[in-house]
Amino acid sequence: MFMNDLITSLTETFSANPWFHVLTAVVALASSICALTKTPDPNTTYGKVYKVIEFLAVNIGKAKDVNPNDPAK
Repeated sequence: MFMNDLITSLTETFSANPWFHVLTAVVALASSICALTKTPDPNTTYGKVYKVIEFLAVNIGKAKDVNPNDPAK
């Protein structure tokens, strides 16, 4: 009974909030970009934009791809 109530509650919550689908799509797109591209030099404009993309992809901690040329690492 608990599982049915939980599933029903989650389904109603996601159906009533269209922002959830947009948020999921943004995270999926940003994750795909991070997975398919090399980590750029953080001092370039693209490197700064890439940091935002990593944030949107929820790439934190050990999930981040480290640039071997990054002097901070």
